[in-house]
This record gives sequence, structure tokens and C-alpha cells, in this order.
Amino acid sequence: MANETITRADLADALYQELGLSRNESADIVDSVFEEMSDALVSSENVKISGFGSFVLRQKSERIGRNPKTGVEVPITPRTVLVFKASHILKNLMNKS
Repeated sequence: MANETITRADLADALYQELGLSRNESADIVDSVFEEMSDALVSSENVKISGFGSFVLRQKSERIGRNPKTGVEVPITPRTVLVFKASHILKNLMNKS
């Protein structure tokens, strides 16, 4: 299994090749999609992409953590975390190979 990373440029290039758009238009579309997703998440909305998965915001409450080096207890402040949950379709595709 190769450890390759798909970048924005790779996505834009795929649009360029598949749809025949210009490279600038393809890059603008990719940027627009990510901007919309980011804006929704910043506004505390979840993002669901059918057949791919969901980006869900979860609230973590305050808890006590421990510094592993010193053993001193430290309070961890409440925060919002972003979690990705893959769809069943994506999970099935991943497990086929």
C-alpha cells in the first residue's frame, strides 16, 4: 500500500482532465468547495458528502489530564473537535482491495 497524499492541486488537475475546464477554473472550484465546507464547520454545521462520509463537530467537556513526563495533573479545557466518519459505501470500497 503506497503512502501517497492527494493535494488540492491533484484534485484541480483531475477536474481539468475529466471536465476539460481550464486549470484556473478547476483550482477555483476546488477552493470554493473547501471554503464552503470550512465556513459550514466554523458555523457549527456538520458536513455530509453522500457516498463519502460526514465531518461532525463534537463537544469535549473539561477533564483532568496528566503530564506524562512529570505526572502532574493538568486541567484540559472544554473544546470542539472535528471527527470524520466514513460512509458504508467508502468503507466497503476500502475493504474490497
